[in-house]
Amino acid sequence: MSLLPVEEALERLLSSAVPMTDKEEVALDDALGRVLAADVAARLTHPPFDNSAMDGYAVRDADVRVLGAELSVIGQAAAGHGFAGVVGVGEAVRIFTGAPVPEGADCILIQEDAEVMGDGRIRSRFHPGPGRHIRPRGQDFQDGQRVLEAGQSLDMARLTVAAAMSHARLPVYRRVRVAVLSTGDELVAPGTLPGPHQIVASNGTGIGALARENGASVIDLGLVPDDRDALADAVARAQEAGADVLVTLGGASVGDHDLVRSTLLSLGMALDFWKIAMRPGKPLMVGRLAGMHVLGLPGNPASSLVCGLLFLEPLLRRLGHLPTAERAREAISGRALPANDRRQDYVRARLIRRADGTLEATAFDRQDSSMMSVFSAAGALIVRRPQAPALNAGDPCRILMLRAPE
Repeated sequence: MSLLPVEEALERLLSSAVPMTDKEEVALDDALGRVLAADVAARLTHPPFDNSAMDGYAVRDADVRVLGAELSVIGQAAAGHGFAGVVGVGEAVRIFTGAPVPEGADCILIQEDAEVMGDGRIRSRFHPGPGRHIRPRGQDFQDGQRVLEAGQSLDMARLTVAAAMSHARLPVYRRVRVAVLSTGDELVAPGTLPGPHQIVASNGTGIGALARENGASVIDLGLVPDDRDALADAVARAQEAGADVLVTLGGASVGDHDLVRSTLLSLGMALDFWKIAMRPGKPLMVGRLAGMHVLGLPGNPASSLVCGLLFLEPLLRRLGHLPTAERAREAISGRALPANDRRQDYVRARLIRRADGTLEATAFDRQDSSMMSVFSAAGALIVRRPQAPALNAGDPCRILMLRAPE
């Protein structure tokens, strides 16, 4: 099987990704980052009454058109405690931000523009004009008005307006369920002291974090040995849990102990493609098993995370109604890089922002796909197209952002 270009592989993967249709209602406190599954309309009018935008005095415009006009203060209005009377000719009510504007008043003379004279009187030093510093009833939204729309991701601003519209729960799409299966006789869980010939499993932690960052819930299938029955049992657990995506880590290559692909095929997986023209991450597997997307990622940690960014992230965002993650940027290479071969390279690089605002990506010396310390220090991946010519220091380059620049 020939190596598939990255762009073609991603297009084929996403072509079969149908966005989620299952819906549920969640409390406001649980809705951050979720995607609305229906329009949301206001259950009341906001603000529910004309209210003051400033501290000052509620007055009649006709009484303060001439500077130096003197008014009698007949009462006070504060947020939650309105003035019950009516503002008449030559009268004012002391008012505070958020308080209902009393009947008869049509503007607010802010306190800086009022001279307090004593004996319950003030003198105007400014003509505010009709309606000044008054927030009219319904200025924000009206009862029944659609304010939020299906497909919008819920952030702090949208949750705030949902609360203001008196919604305690919101309709959202169900989270995409991702089952993560780490394979290999050599693996032990983090926090465990490895024995001879063993290593600590780290890929599942990173891929699980990536899935959660992209709105998914994670089903941890644990560490599974290189055994067909154990692998089949783990896949069955993923299906029983209703996983939308099964991510396998390791075991998808062609070695005698790489049993994932053959086991999945024996269980009925329809293999779409296998092996991508990229580095790191060549042994990537994509298929479907009874409606469940299957994504087989390489065992080396850096390869696994790069493939996760390129394929798992867009898949989850498509399924979960989330917009495409915009990681691509233009930068300047901080060092020279040799000409590339037929595989698309994703080179780990330190990322800084120069004084002029330009992004500068400097490739690390060592790019071994097992080195997580390099990946953890990287702020970007420099994308090197197949057969790309040599890159000089200072040349423009395309990058994928991993985190904000230093």
